[in-house]
Amino acid sequence: MNHALIFPILLPLFAGCVLLLSHRQGLPFKRLLSLVATWLLVPLAIWLLLLANTGALSVYQLGDWLPPFGIMLLLDRLSALMLLVTAVLASFSVIYASRGDDKRGPNFHALFQFQLAGINGAFLTGDLFNLFVFFEILLISSYALLLHGNGAKRVQAGIHYVVLNLLGSGLFLIGVSMLYGLTGTLNMADLAIQVGAADPRDAPLLAAAGYLLLVVFALKGAILPLYFWLPRTYASATAPVAALFAIMTKIGLYAIVRVFTLIYGSEAGVLSNMVLDWLWPLSMLTLAAGVVGALASRNLQILLSYLVVVSVGTLLAGVALGTEQGLAAALYYLLHSTLVTGGLFLLADIIARQRGDTASELISAPALRQPLMLGALFFAGAISVAGLPPFSGFLGKVMLLQAVPPGIGASILWSVVLVSGLGMLIALSRAGSMVFWRPSEAATVGKPADSICVAATAGLLLASVGLVVAAQPIQTYIQATAAQLFDLGSYLQIIQGGAA
Repeated sequence: MNHALIFPILLPLFAGCVLLLSHRQGLPFKRLLSLVATWLLVPLAIWLLLLANTGALSVYQLGDWLPPFGIMLLLDRLSALMLLVTAVLASFSVIYASRGDDKRGPNFHALFQFQLAGINGAFLTGDLFNLFVFFEILLISSYALLLHGNGAKRVQAGIHYVVLNLLGSGLFLIGVSMLYGLTGTLNMADLAIQVGAADPRDAPLLAAAGYLLLVVFALKGAILPLYFWLPRTYASATAPVAALFAIMTKIGLYAIVRVFTLIYGSEAGVLSNMVLDWLWPLSMLTLAAGVVGALASRNLQILLSYLVVVSVGTLLAGVALGTEQGLAAALYYLLHSTLVTGGLFLLADIIARQRGDTASELISAPALRQPLMLGALFFAGAISVAGLPPFSGFLGKVMLLQAVPPGIGASILWSVVLVSGLGMLIALSRAGSMVFWRPSEAATVGKPADSICVAATAGLLLASVGLVVAAQPIQTYIQATAAQLFDLGSYLQIIQGGAA
């Protein structure tokens, strides 16, 4: 049994516990422990990525109970990829937080580690109920992280976020209970077998359970019409928290891919691929709504929050195609959008601190202390997230447009993606001109940005360049990932007794 599979969960979990128990220790100790624990996840994720790239599924049986009875962790190419992007995003975010943001409230680093434990667990679990458990771990941590720093806006956004997610958790439990009552199992691989062999008379109830899960994952992923909580929530959070939250919507999309490819996928009989017809219009509407929100934004952080919604719609479009090429394009765009958006949230905070009381509002304000450096970073991030060459956003959109087969669907996708790219470019250009080119005549009030904070921000933004330089091996990996997800035989063998 390869115990490495459980380390991405245990490492942040134990680090969080130690940080709570040592709450009387000084902040330098907490920062050091949090930094070490977070950065250790990067080589660990790379190791697991290399292990997954062999093509074999790695299964970890907690308590050595065989599936479908025991709790199972499952490592495949997709989960390994998500672990790596989470580790990279979190590592730069915790560096930024350690330069002063962690002073705004108690136990920041412990909560940060618990959220990482929940996120990594959600990516590794092979059991639907434990997916719910890890969702709750990361959500409870995110509730506290959202309120980190206090303030009326954070409390208001936090209440909306908590209430909606509690509602989602209730629906999740109902859907899970229906599946367990009908099939007697919650192991995802076993559910795939049971749903495929289910009595046709149970199909309506199984479909109802699936649609309940879709609603829950759409809420987590901020898919129209369930995205309205996101802009204010992300904009009110502190910069390192908002940067880490860039992966949160991807968890909902990951769950959609996992559940509706494996359980309700091609082997589900009469329920085969039952949600694809819904995902396509939802993706187009979500993308369009995100662009409209970005164009209407008068606050830089709210603008960036709507760009998260745009990325959700774009990713969902790749998933909705229901093909290996579409899913591979979505995965490449996921890497790009998560890291670049996280970097932009950090950059927006640096800019806000140099604009005095105006902060992130897109109105005339005193000139920035370091306009050339910050302007260059903003320009690179804006070009990348808008999908212009030569950055990774352009490659991701080209892959997506090439993946759609000719026909009416191609016409719709090309039109929406290209027009949305233009809208994003207009919104970001307007924001950049207001911040960098149209300062007021008031004296500069901001202090020079912390060099380590700038380095952490640049590290995430430069990921766009790295994704272009390493495009060939990344494409090879994500193509293999998509092919593995659509080849359900190896997943079903976990339950049927075959080697994994």
